[in-house]
Amino acid sequence: MKDQKKYPGVYQTALSDGTASYRSSITFHQKHIALGSFPTASAAHRAYLYAGRVLQHPEWNLHRWKKNDALAFDKCVILFNFRDKGIYLPTPVYLEKRYFLYYLSPKTVLKFDIDDLFYYTSHKIMQRGSHLFVADYGSQINIMNRYGIQSYAVAGRDYHFANGDPTDLRYENIIILNRYRGVRQFADHGFMRYKAVIHVKGDFVIGAYDSEQEAAVAYNKAADILKRNGSPRAYAQNYLERLSASAYADIYTKVSISPKIYTLKFHEKDPS
Repeated sequence: MKDQKKYPGVYQTALSDGTASYRSSITFHQKHIALGSFPTASAAHRAYLYAGRVLQHPEWNLHRWKKNDALAFDKCVILFNFRDKGIYLPTPVYLEKRYFLYYLSPKTVLKFDIDDLFYYTSHKIMQRGSHLFVADYGSQINIMNRYGIQSYAVAGRDYHFANGDPTDLRYENIIILNRYRGVRQFADHGFMRYKAVIHVKGDFVIGAYDSEQEAAVAYNKAADILKRNGSPRAYAQNYLERLSASAYADIYTKVSISPKIYTLKFHEKDPS
């Protein structure tokens, strides 16, 4: 109680090991907002004062935030959005008219369609290197999976950004070239065709096909043959959800693949 009288907006709590910790919070437009936990009462109070300045002074913007400021950057984004848009969102999102910005850091800002707002206000984006993911049902889910882009996909080869901006993740900006594992799109005398490639001590061309479904099934067929021939590699296969079982079987039977696939042999310790 002493800390609350001396430092408004601060109350003391304790960590699991008994160490004292101090929580800070502020109320704005009848909304009680938690600002975080701090090692000292004075640090928690500085965060409270900083939040007050942000909320009460419209001229304050994100460009004024510095690394050593009293309040974490993501919390500042939340406060700026609440102040300017009147909507409290629990993740570092700033609303625009037809899209929203998600601030990973002061220098990394992602742009999303407004249709994705619910998802990214209930799932916090995390970053490890160039990998962006959310925690969902106990797993780490690559955010590109929401566009049908698999974890093995390569930007520029399997998909690209229409305006050249990789931080613009609006659906209209993401052009998917290759949906399936081992499938490469290419131009052939003015027509779009699909090449199936599988890794066997390097990229091995299975064949070229008129549709990406044929190429994807050809990849699966080649993977099956390699496995029967003793390949130690566990090839993950393509799942073609739009094909019925009978349609898949028909393509699988008829699709031609390089005859060299059948001749490849493997020893038990032979790396592929």
